Amino acid sequence: MRAMQWSRGGDVVIRTQSETFDKAQERDSAVIPAGEYVKIQVEDFGSGIPPEHRQKIFEPFFTTKRTGEGTGLGLSTVYGIVKQSNGFIFAESEIGKGTVFDVLIPAVDRRAKQKEQKLIAEVVSQPTQGEQVVLLVEDEAPVRAFASRALRIKGLTVYEADCAEAALKILEDKSLKIDVFVTDVVMPGLDGPTWVRLALMDRPGTRVVFVSGYAEDAFDKQQSEIEGSVFLPKPFSLNDLTQAVLDVVVPAS
Repeated sequence: MRAMQWSRGGDVVIRTQSETFDKAQERDSAVIPAGEYVKIQVEDFGSGIPPEHRQKIFEPFFTTKRTGEGTGLGLSTVYGIVKQSNGFIFAESEIGKGTVFDVLIPAVDRRAKQKEQKLIAEVVSQPTQGEQVVLLVEDEAPVRAFASRALRIKGLTVYEADCAEAALKILEDKSLKIDVFVTDVVMPGLDGPTWVRLALMDRPGTRVVFVSGYAEDAFDKQQSEIEGSVFLPKPFSLNDLTQAVLDVVVPAS
């Protein structure tokens, strides 16, 4: 499925405008804080998105294309960029008429003092409060954003890091309780098994969920050396991820 068949021609309309909300707004279960925003609206007049797909279009790896034609990371990448900008993205679609995407990005006060750049090792999100605590390490922003949201919805506390070095920086806080590491295997810098082994020297017994687009047997020996670790292959659904984490942090009765 494609939004429009380019061989037949078609129009895409892009609109920009300023939006000011005097009070918080609710839309599609999201709460938009009061404030000034830049709105970017992208509208096509294609075939529209079927209702059964609308709730999944921003999920990483979701695609309706045939195998080999797409990775399912296009819209999830957009979602990740918008969320990292503290923004919001919404989609409305009608079969046979097309789709409208609304992006809201907080406006920047040019007179405000520019904030200092944070070191990559310090770029982590504030966790929500939950009984079990997860350290999520994933260098792909859209995958990390969705995985974090899915785990938080399940009531887990989530700390995020975009690389192994950032994860180890977080773990320097010895008072921080971590129940499970969720980490990509292949990342720039230290890979998943390497940083996990380092972390387990000070935090033995922490459970581990490795995720990777490579076959499990490609690093089976490294994984087997890490007690209590499990493997989740990419592509995975968000339900697959949350279930894998819950299986290791909540013992079966």
